[in-house]
Amino acid sequence: MPLRALIVDDEVLARQRTRQLLDDEADFVVIGEASNGVEAVTLIESLQPDLVFLDIQMPLLDGFGVIDAIGAEHMPATLFCTAFDAHAVKAFEVHAVDYLLKPLDRDRFKRALAWVRERSSQPREKADSFKALLSELGNGPSRPDRFLVKTGERWLMIRCADIQWIDAEGNYVRLHVDGATHMLRHTMAEMLSRLDSSLFKRIHRSTIVNLDFVRDLQPWTGGDMTVFLRDGTRLTLSRTYREQFDQWR
Repeated sequence: MPLRALIVDDEVLARQRTRQLLDDEADFVVIGEASNGVEAVTLIESLQPDLVFLDIQMPLLDGFGVIDAIGAEHMPATLFCTAFDAHAVKAFEVHAVDYLLKPLDRDRFKRALAWVRERSSQPREKADSFKALLSELGNGPSRPDRFLVKTGERWLMIRCADIQWIDAEGNYVRLHVDGATHMLRHTMAEMLSRLDSSLFKRIHRSTIVNLDFVRDLQPWTGGDMTVFLRDGTRLTLSRTYREQFDQWR
């Protein structure tokens, strides 16, 4: 059976070039195309492709946001399509996640497909590579300004700036936005690596707060403090994390 490929790129010509190169590969078949990250998430879930050609820089939701939404452990074999600089490319090489530089070169394309044939049967190594890559590039230009979260059969786009606070629940985190909550399968450390560190602060082992929504802080007990948000929500600032606020004293 041929490997089933999904092409994700916001540029029509780039999608056409990828499809053209795949036409020469008898053991690959294109089963769909997506022009943005939101479409990509929907098609990955519904079509279950064996391979995704994933553009990195896309409007609304970039390539890393797609991986966040699907989950690294559930992503098909993935070839990033990128115009990133040498530093980012080196990160791909170190973590054994393959990439294709635009404009696509035929010989390089064939070598990447050889990687897919060899590595597609190693999902655990693939997931670990994705997680390492996301961690290393989390503070770089690829940091998302929004997350995609699933609610029933729908996907919602949550802007980072609208997240009031975040708390942990097992292997998930809960995003609090305008009185509603949304679950993501992430650790607190993963969230901090993907958020703007000047705006989001960890105030407790299981709590992250968006400073733009903080109204005031009041002393509590044992060196802890109570954090009041503008909507009246009360959170605890553990004394372990109080030094983060010293710069404003």
